[in-house]
Amino acid sequence: MRIRARHYATGRLVDIVCEKGVIRSVADASRDRPDHEAGWVSPAFFDLQINGCDGHSFNSEKLTREQIHHVVQVCRKHGIGGFLPTLVTTSQRALVHGMTTLRQACANDPEIAYAIAGIHLEGPYISPEDGPRGAHPLAHVRPADWDEFQELQEAAGGRIRLVTLAPEVPGALHLIERLVQAGVTVALGHTAASPGQIRDAVVAGARLSTHLGNGSHALLPRHENYFLEQLASDKLWASLICDGQHLPAGLVSIIERVKTPARLILTCDAGPLAGCPPGRYRMWDQDFDVVAVGPSTECKIVVAASGFLAGSWAFTDLCVGNFIEFTHCTLAQAVDMASAQPRSLLGLPPRSMETGHPADLLLFDWQPGGAFVVKETIQSSMS
Repeated sequence: MRIRARHYATGRLVDIVCEKGVIRSVADASRDRPDHEAGWVSPAFFDLQINGCDGHSFNSEKLTREQIHHVVQVCRKHGIGGFLPTLVTTSQRALVHGMTTLRQACANDPEIAYAIAGIHLEGPYISPEDGPRGAHPLAHVRPADWDEFQELQEAAGGRIRLVTLAPEVPGALHLIERLVQAGVTVALGHTAASPGQIRDAVVAGARLSTHLGNGSHALLPRHENYFLEQLASDKLWASLICDGQHLPAGLVSIIERVKTPARLILTCDAGPLAGCPPGRYRMWDQDFDVVAVGPSTECKIVVAASGFLAGSWAFTDLCVGNFIEFTHCTLAQAVDMASAQPRSLLGLPPRSMETGHPADLLLFDWQPGGAFVVKETIQSSMS
């Protein structure tokens, strides 16, 4: 297989030759006819936070392997070659079912197993307060519990790689320490913690702020608060949702300047209703609205009763294009935030466009000031 496009980091027109799922050579474009061609080529995206799409939720007590496979295929259309299925605050029964179904799907479907490098548990150990809790159902918010987590990890077959929690909930600091010892990455999110509690969590081993700037109160103390404390911490990476709804462009730019591209990760946080047409939907024992935004075809997902955002309607490709527009960073920086850096945070093997690496590649068209348009996602199992 010969792929021809401009290298996302150098801008050089190259031919990438792949054989048996491995990159065999990367060189200046030749006169040979390519099998695949686009404006640009980069490693495929890897998203830390995919809750589902098209009405399929990883939280559902009726989750099936077929639904998981559908989400994998939709993600690939948006340049996402790998991701962490994300299960949020719900009953232990529903969480165990989701973890078990994901484990079995990975064991029986090589395509699913290749795309899913781990699982993200977001909650249920989060703040019960309105605002920080976001769209998570209050009835299932609970104190941190190591034994409960172990039950979930056993159901998942050890696949839980990332846990988002609030450090102020009872038992959280102890759980952070146990998770870190077990090799699980800990993120802070959906929190109403004091600055001191944020600092304690960092000392205990927390490494990431989940969707920084979201899942918070509408009003905060102007000088000392959990948002600024996380922003100021050099030991915390931050993930951002740049769908154009969760954060204004100016704030994205400020966070980028403080954290720098080296400590940022782009996620779409695609909700189970991502891609669904406008309307009202029932999910997680509450009503949600998919609302059209302006004259474009884009939408947002909100809790009907409160108006709180409930994940993103869009996917990672839109977020990467928006981040470039909001911050004026380079194409290479934005792509790395959505591909190399999430893998690095989790300690996963890198996916680089170099000889000998797996052929997990994204072909896309893009020009400064224009849209980021995915043409094709090529994975080593397809090469």
